[in-house]
Amino acid sequence: MSLSAQALQSERDRIANMVLDLVKARGAEMSYASVHAESGLSRARFEQIFADYDELFDAVAQIWLAEHLQVMEEVLASDLPSNRKMYEFFRRRFIISRERFRADPATFTMLCEMGAANMEKVRSYVDLADHYLCEIIVQAQADGYFAGLEIDEALSLINQMVSNYTLPDALIYLGDKLTEEKLAQITDTIFIGLSAETGDAASGINTIRVAS
Repeated sequence: MSLSAQALQSERDRIANMVLDLVKARGAEMSYASVHAESGLSRARFEQIFADYDELFDAVAQIWLAEHLQVMEEVLASDLPSNRKMYEFFRRRFIISRERFRADPATFTMLCEMGAANMEKVRSYVDLADHYLCEIIVQAQADGYFAGLEIDEALSLINQMVSNYTLPDALIYLGDKLTEEKLAQITDTIFIGLSAETGDAASGINTIRVAS
């Protein structure tokens, strides 16, 4: 018997949360077969819920990233000025990751490894974050910032500047060296200095030139 859409989603959520619990308990990534064995479902029913590992991983990623997606959407919908909005866009996700890391470093590290091993499967979440950031960049440009830069140029530069605050793995290596105060300084620097109006070869208000 087929499941209703509501029942299907409920089972997907149940099993995805179970996977997170098992990863925490065992300290290892769970295979499709092992999750099926732990689910208590027949193979036919399990395959009806998750046709393959990709679908299973996506359900786990949805659970793990749900808070990040929520805060991004809240910040985007806010009436904050563009510089504060960009800071909060990065800060709130960083706080979620930092709290998870501090609560359970081993499980956090294991889940980071899972994400890295399945990067193509989380690409859509990265792309969504970039899409939201582009909307903030558009607002900032309307406020007079990032003069002379195309949106994609500004996006690439900003992502590289704040990567330590958006890549969860950075917490494993840098830990308490990453702070909200430093992120605020980085964001201020982005808004003060990121421009392409200082010369044909420059992207930024500095005078450094890349050696040829």
